Amino acid sequence: MTVDETLDPILIQVTVPLPIPMIFAGFTDPGQIVGWLADGAEVEARVGGRYELRWSGSEPFESRGTVLGLTPDLDLRFSWLGPPPFAALMNGPPPATEVYVRLQESPEGIDITLEHQGWQSGEAWEAARSWHFHFWDERLHGLKDFLLKSAYG
Repeated sequence: MTVDETLDPILIQVTVPLPIPMIFAGFTDPGQIVGWLADGAEVEARVGGRYELRWSGSEPFESRGTVLGLTPDLDLRFSWLGPPPFAALMNGPPPATEVYVRLQESPEGIDITLEHQGWQSGEAWEAARSWHFHFWDERLHGLKDFLLKSAYG
């Protein structure tokens, strides 16, 4: 890789057979976010609003992001700060990475596509990207389970 190259975005997709508004609320309603993603959440669902998530446990941390784009029931984009192992790398210059969530109808339900972009080059960034790939893959499938359980019990 040259200095100007960056790593590919993380791209994960799951399909959920539920109405779009219910799925979108899973990303914008703090009460739902704590069911699948974080231990605490403060979200202002508007461009420029807060997208702040908190985790407790052995290494508690906060990701204090900002809503960068929002089209209700269609897409959401927010800045993302990394957890403690990657904080020095991800939480200062260069700009924070970004998470982009898109919802789209498909024959099987609603496709949720999560794209996490802004990965720089280098071994440390590759490690951070790998960690986040597994994190988002697990969490997005957890969202599907959470939403289906919420809808059907």
